[in-house]
Amino acid sequence: MDIFKAFRDACNPEKAVSMRAYMRDQFLFLGIQKPERAKLSREFLKSKRREKLDWQFVFKCWDEPEREFQYLAIDYLTTKLSSMSPDDIPNIRRLAVTKPWWDTVDGLDMIVGDIALRFPEVSEIMLTWSIDENIWLRRIAIDHQLTRKRKTDVALLEKILVNNLGLTEFFINKAIGWSLRDYSKTNPNWVKDFLEEYGDRMATLSVREARKYLPDDFAEPALKSKKL
Repeated sequence: MDIFKAFRDACNPEKAVSMRAYMRDQFLFLGIQKPERAKLSREFLKSKRREKLDWQFVFKCWDEPEREFQYLAIDYLTTKLSSMSPDDIPNIRRLAVTKPWWDTVDGLDMIVGDIALRFPEVSEIMLTWSIDENIWLRRIAIDHQLTRKRKTDVALLEKILVNNLGLTEFFINKAIGWSLRDYSKTNPNWVKDFLEEYGDRMATLSVREARKYLPDDFAEPALKSKKL
């Protein structure tokens, strides 16, 4: 199956305009929305499950001008999680810093998170990424433990978050808030303690996101959050 042809044949110029506008006109689109994209790629991805991970296919998708092909690459990598290891991290880094925006980066952080959970040595890489000059690598480091619940490495989480406090970058401050918000559903006391310890160094956005699911009696910690 020629998945590239299948996608191009499904082009919808009208939808492409609105999808491009939603992404602030940064990328071209074919106009294939997620449900249709999943339908188009289902059999293709199924046929690839038993094959060795093909990074050349992934890079080809990333080189295509239309954003749907980057989404396809992420969907493909997601089907290969069980075979991925720290050896694949450099390639993921290459993707993260090429045509980066939240839509692809937030897919890559879940892939990195799965690898890191199985290979603890990836934690050191995440610490390095958490202070990288590239904000998207920082964002992956901040959010790579999302949905881990009780498997969250809280010591690592704290180090990574602290490395990113006091910044004015929206996508970093949003990621900090999401990370804390997600973990608050598992351990609200830890998140409350974090807010009390570091709240005066955090952006208002981060604090607001972090407090979203905290119980009412946690709603008024003594914070002096900055309006970053």
